[in-house]
Amino acid sequence: MLAELTIRQLRNISALSLSPSLGINLLLGENGAGKTSILEAIHLLALGRSFRTRSLKQLIQFEQQHLQIISKTVDHKTPIGLQYGLTSGLEIRLNNAPLKKLSDLASQLPLQFIPANCHQFFEQGPKYRRQLLDWGLFHVEPSFNFHWQAYKKVVQQRNSAIRQHKKTDEIQLWDAHLVSHGDEISKQRIKRLEHLLAEFKIIFPRLCPSHKNSVFSLKYRSGWPKDSSLKDTIAATIERDKQLGYTRSGSHAADWSFKVDDYEPNEVFSRGQQKLFFIALCMAQIKTTQQGNIKSILLIDDISSELDASHQEIILNELANLSVQTFITSTDNSLADIAKNNADFTTFHVKQGQLL
Repeated sequence: MLAELTIRQLRNISALSLSPSLGINLLLGENGAGKTSILEAIHLLALGRSFRTRSLKQLIQFEQQHLQIISKTVDHKTPIGLQYGLTSGLEIRLNNAPLKKLSDLASQLPLQFIPANCHQFFEQGPKYRRQLLDWGLFHVEPSFNFHWQAYKKVVQQRNSAIRQHKKTDEIQLWDAHLVSHGDEISKQRIKRLEHLLAEFKIIFPRLCPSHKNSVFSLKYRSGWPKDSSLKDTIAATIERDKQLGYTRSGSHAADWSFKVDDYEPNEVFSRGQQKLFFIALCMAQIKTTQQGNIKSILLIDDISSELDASHQEIILNELANLSVQTFITSTDNSLADIAKNNADFTTFHVKQGQLL
């Protein structure tokens, strides 16, 4: 969790410093005030990338040469500094030492982001859903990152052999490693999803009372036929893979969903209900990572989008009971009235890249 945050020369923010609370931080202001840019700075600090653009040079304030973000964490007062320059590129320092791997940064600042259009969870395909699932595994299962990184390298090597039209037995040299890591990844994902579903079934009906009597179930597709093993599938589909030019089956093709009364949520939910569904998933992530003593940061952009005042208040009250540092943007200044009566809430009013 962040104790201090300083942002310089990022978009419309020339220089801004804030000391956020450990609970809920409301960032209120008009469109274009710089609220989302504060979230973007935190996201950049935690993950080394923006959620708005792939080109970091787009973040640098007009006519400036670099941007800078500096923070300290609460628990260990660990200083984290990030600078991106047009000529120097990206530089990150963790505890005053140059950062070697972005995964070290992600483990230092576990972060989840809920965009205004978070219904993309249902629209953007399996990759987006795998990323959300694997985020939790990265933080609570020590061996997951090893298996996932090893698996990705094996698939890359196998695909390279396929594209180079190597002989079948040369391509299959990679199969045993692919199966070993793929089976372990699938096993860990299923276990993780079961934990998530147990919490989700409690949280979602509280956010969306109209579904308090619904039945929730897990649907998981491993990335290969359920009536076959990964080992047998890989062996049986080698000719197909050679025709396609890549390895089609495996953990990289997995997908999952939580069905509601045996329906896919995107088939029966409104945009607002889809947003509540995604927020409940992120809250379930927080609850299940807390079991591993991990404290995380949650960013919610434009909470007012698709949600009425009563649902927003339900979400804020639910978040107040979680051990998570939350940053929420909104154009609805009435949220400040809720904050007045709760010691866990802190309100920041943002205008033209400055705090009022």
